[in-house]
Amino acid sequence: GEVKRCEELERILAYLVQEINRADIPLPEGETSPPAPPLKQVLEMQEQLQKLEVELREVTKNKEKLRKNLLELIEYTHMLRVTKTFVKRNVEFEPTYEEFPPLENDSLLDYSCMQRLGAKLGFVSGLINQGKVEAFEKMLWRVCKGYTIVTYAELDEPLEDPETGEVIKWYVFLISFWGEQIGHKVKKICDCVFWSRWTCDYLYTVLHKTEDYLRQVLCKAAESVYSHVIQVKKMKAIYHMLNMCSFDVTNKCLIAEVWCPEADLHDLRRALEQGSRESGATIPSFMNTIPTKETPPTLIRTNKFTEGFQNIVDAYGVGSYREVNPALFTIITFPFLFAVMFGDFGHGFVMFLFALLLVLNENHPRLNQSQEIMRMFFNGRYILLLMGLFSVYTGLIYNDCFSKSVNLFGSGWNVSAMYSSSHAPAEHRKMVLWNDTIVRHSRVLQLDPSVPGVFQGPYPLGIDPIWNLATNRLTFLNSFKMKMSVILGIIHMTFGIHQQTEFGLCLPSVPCYCEEGDIVLGLHSLSAPVTLFARLRILPSSPLCPQEHVQRLLLVVTALSVPVLFLGKPLFLLWLHNGRSCFGVSRSGYTLIRKDSEEEVSLLGSQDIEEGNNRMEDGCREMTCEEFNFGEILMTQVIHSIEYCLGCISNTASYLRLWALSLAHAQLSDVLWTMLVRVGLRVDTTYGVLLLLPVIALFAVLTIFILLIMEGLSAFLHAIRLHWVEFQNKFYVGAGTKFVPFSFRLLSSKFSDDVA
Repeated sequence: GEVKRCEELERILAYLVQEINRADIPLPEGETSPPAPPLKQVLEMQEQLQKLEVELREVTKNKEKLRKNLLELIEYTHMLRVTKTFVKRNVEFEPTYEEFPPLENDSLLDYSCMQRLGAKLGFVSGLINQGKVEAFEKMLWRVCKGYTIVTYAELDEPLEDPETGEVIKWYVFLISFWGEQIGHKVKKICDCVFWSRWTCDYLYTVLHKTEDYLRQVLCKAAESVYSHVIQVKKMKAIYHMLNMCSFDVTNKCLIAEVWCPEADLHDLRRALEQGSRESGATIPSFMNTIPTKETPPTLIRTNKFTEGFQNIVDAYGVGSYREVNPALFTIITFPFLFAVMFGDFGHGFVMFLFALLLVLNENHPRLNQSQEIMRMFFNGRYILLLMGLFSVYTGLIYNDCFSKSVNLFGSGWNVSAMYSSSHAPAEHRKMVLWNDTIVRHSRVLQLDPSVPGVFQGPYPLGIDPIWNLATNRLTFLNSFKMKMSVILGIIHMTFGIHQQTEFGLCLPSVPCYCEEGDIVLGLHSLSAPVTLFARLRILPSSPLCPQEHVQRLLLVVTALSVPVLFLGKPLFLLWLHNGRSCFGVSRSGYTLIRKDSEEEVSLLGSQDIEEGNNRMEDGCREMTCEEFNFGEILMTQVIHSIEYCLGCISNTASYLRLWALSLAHAQLSDVLWTMLVRVGLRVDTTYGVLLLLPVIALFAVLTIFILLIMEGLSAFLHAIRLHWVEFQNKFYVGAGTKFVPFSFRLLSSKFSDDVA
């Protein structure tokens, strides 16, 4: 019954808000949240709102009626003014003639022209909508069989439609007809457009006074409508929660069985005591904690920084109670994997600035009330901030800024050292050097790092900018990014494997395939400048490490991992079966408040504990008596190990999307630069400046929409896939229930929701 009362109050408030918005009166939204009122105040508020609703409906109805009459009178005035030009005759000399006989009985050929002109002449005039003129003429023609003459004249100014309130074009019509029977038909058709009303001045005065009074009532209602809306919402939420409680007929009280975090039990007790004290209850409310075997819901406390990353994990599935939460790792790994695919210093810096602008203005009310797409960006502002920051870092590693390289520290390669003039004559026979003829006639020149002075050392950070001029740049970057993707994937999955909580032994297989030192180089490129990659490719005879011995060591480790994978878990289970006793797992952190008195709770608690101990002993006894089949467990482990290894290979190949999307992003950026900016820079200096401005503007627009939004969304989705399938699949189940406590903060305080 109380919920129905709240719904009735909500209906009245929604009507008030609708009328206030229609009158263009601002609605003041207070920052403070008023408390739910007591019952006496609720009854007074209900009586006031009902009286206000009746008064508003009556005044609004009268106002609409007056406005409609005024519009009809204005139309009548225009009609008289225009029709005055249609008919100019003296009423005193109007003759009276015989009426036409019925046309249905006699043919028109039986009457002479004088008889037709001697029929009684009549007129009907009025206003008609512009869109109904054609249909009006057809209806008159079909009904009156052509015995009417219709004249139209358009009004100089549009008028408001009294039915719809829309301002439209109107036409004044004058219909001339012969005979009373045709006149009756014409009048029936024209009933909807011909009126006569009172004087115009009186209507204007009454209408203005009515509108002023209505606005005064609405302004007074607008002052308190916000607090009333919040109070009614809180009352309805409280009564809804009380309906979920069970009623004890004997003790005449409500009993609630709820979950509560163990750290918040003190706050819960204090809130119950405060509520009992403020309500003046003779019997105070109290709570008791009892043990339970039900699985508690999952509560993960977040803040405005971690909320976005937690939502990414919760979209996969809410974690079970006491399960490892991947959101902690996702804060770093998600933006990093995104940046590997989106690595560009310029694009990342633009994304970082956009996210930083949202963060600095996060308290602005318009951002919280923006449209859905903008609200999505606002809710993920900290994710965008880290993605842009990590993209700046990977862009520096790739040395890629809007598809161009940046020479910050100077290249480690010296081109002038390849000229023969800079070396002694004895060195010319040992090395292939350049001269003017070779430079002029060769399309491709190759740098030899074995020549003294050509390679001066690795680039301090990232890829050497000289690779931007190399013809084999794409081949080099593909090889580098492909190996880096595989290595990052193995590290990411290995980290996920080590988060498993179930007992078991897992040794990931180590890749033992190498070609020209690729794997060694890939590992080296993560910690040292990547220019050494080029040096090793050019001179494979001088590797950084003894590759043959490393390959043999990896083969031995892989061979030893096979029996451990197949026999490790079965032997561990056999050891548990023969020498270890049963053990249980107890859960804590959440307590259940149950519907019973203190004595019943204590008795029930001890009984449940005793029953739980008995069940545990019975379970251990059954496990002990059950036959242990080592062969079946071994076969299951072998099948699962093979399936798991195949899945790891598939997942490792899935990380190649890091390489593919990074390559696609770099190539799209290069295409935009080549087709737009390079064309604008190559135009003659006379017209180049005028052409360069629109070219740069078009380049900026395409960069934002294609490279930042479309490519960013693609990299975002692929990063989510890598976390959900390849990473979280190793240890995270996500089959829990989210703990959603009752809170007034979840209630919306927007007037648009109430009107809807």
